This record gives sequence, C-alpha cells and structure tokens, in this order.
Amino acid sequence: MIIGTCTIQLSIPSAHSLKDKRRILKSVIARVRNKFNVSIAEVADNDYWQSATLGVACVANGEEHVHRTLTAVVTYIEQTRLDASLVDYEIEMC
Repeated sequence: MIIGTCTIQLSIPSAHSLKDKRRILKSVIARVRNKFNVSIAEVADNDYWQSATLGVACVANGEEHVHRTLTAVVTYIEQTRLDASLVDYEIEMC
C-alpha cells in the first residue's frame, strides 16, 4: 500500500474576507473530491484572507498511480481555477 500526500499553496487575490476565501476553497475542495476521489482539506493559513494551504491524500497499490493522481490534482487546480493561483506544491510518498 502506497500513501501519497500533496501540500498545495494557493494565492487567492480576489478574496477580500474570510467568507470570500471559504467560498472559493469550498468549491475547489468539492470539485477535486468528486473528480479524483482523494481526501482534501485546508491544513494551514486558516486565518489569512488571500492565501491557503491544502492537503491532499491518495492511497493506492502503486507509487506511479498515486504520483500520477496527485500531479493531476495539481494540474487541474492550476488550469481550472482562475480565482486561485498555484504558488507551490510538494508531493511525498510513504
């Protein structure tokens, strides 16, 4: 069993309050969960309006599948979310 985690740092310049940020993140989290069947949650920067850190976890039998899935999540967020720009990400395998 391979467990992969990905930490994604986002910038949300259009958020002018925590309510704006939560609205955007709720949409990102729901879409990623539905499309990729992974666990995803906000894990840091909870009180900052214009930045967020998401944690994504994927479990599978092969390391290649896990890495491919997590990379696809990052690419999906980067290409489809115009209201949140990708700052950095890191993928780790256990």
